[in-house]
Amino acid sequence: MDLSVVVPAYNEAESLPELAEWIERVCTGASLDYEVIIIDDGSSDNTWDTVRILSAANPHLKGVRFRRNYGKAAALQTGFEAARGEVVITMDADLQDSPDEIPELVRMIREDGYHIVSGWKKKRYDPFVKRTTSKLYNYTARKFSGIRLHDFNCGLKAYNGEVVKSIEVYGEMHRYIPMLAREAGFRKIGEKIVQHRARKYGVTKYGLDRFLKGYLDMLTISFITRFGKSPMHFFGLLGTLMFIAGFVMAAYLGTRKLIFIRNDMRAPLVTDSPWFYIALAVMIIGSFLFLTGFLAELVNRRSSDRNRYLVRERLNIKV
Repeated sequence: MDLSVVVPAYNEAESLPELAEWIERVCTGASLDYEVIIIDDGSSDNTWDTVRILSAANPHLKGVRFRRNYGKAAALQTGFEAARGEVVITMDADLQDSPDEIPELVRMIREDGYHIVSGWKKKRYDPFVKRTTSKLYNYTARKFSGIRLHDFNCGLKAYNGEVVKSIEVYGEMHRYIPMLAREAGFRKIGEKIVQHRARKYGVTKYGLDRFLKGYLDMLTISFITRFGKSPMHFFGLLGTLMFIAGFVMAAYLGTRKLIFIRNDMRAPLVTDSPWFYIALAVMIIGSFLFLTGFLAELVNRRSSDRNRYLVRERLNIKV
């Protein structure tokens, strides 16, 4: 199969018929053998009824329904697991991503050899505050990750099929799939300016809190990619350095007391110095950090289960 289009949907019943028809028109015109996988992320409207109707009319359209709202990352991961295409494209269900971009994205993966092509909504139809905070967030993400993308959170992305089978998206890590892919060895990451369309139906599902979550997730994914396989390299090293620092402070206080005694001078009590308690606290914290790294290594070695999401129904998908 040439292409899998993965579409996470949460309360997007109004936009799905138009989106499905648009994708069908573009893929048919480009002579692509394709499938569309819509993930109903626990919608409270009639999104799933719409998916049922569309699936009955179009054999290329498939659906997965979650029992509750797990979030976009869970929806993408489930779609990635079900995808069978040589190229996998993700797009939002709100019609703000244009399916007209599909043929060029497929070409860039196939002919130009990119592992990932990320969309860049250079001209956005968003409020000023959202545009400004998005620019700040993306600037920080570029500097922090070293990946030169202008729009990390763009829902319109294309992947080599091997990429989506080699990574695991969880939590809210969908913003940082390029970082996960690079860590997995897929380093050819490109970018394409794509059309951003004003929202036609419904309301946005994201608030300003996503920017705070984005920064926290960026720290998490940076830690995981660097130390996820060897947490002892972080906790053990930090704990050892702290223990040594505390031990040096305590040794200094003890040596000073011995020098006073040897010279027949009145030696102050070691416990009278605040540095004694600082040294003690630092050594205790260092020991706990070392033990944390040791326990994390044990858990890391024994934990091999992937995240699982409760799927309520499937359409045209073999498990």
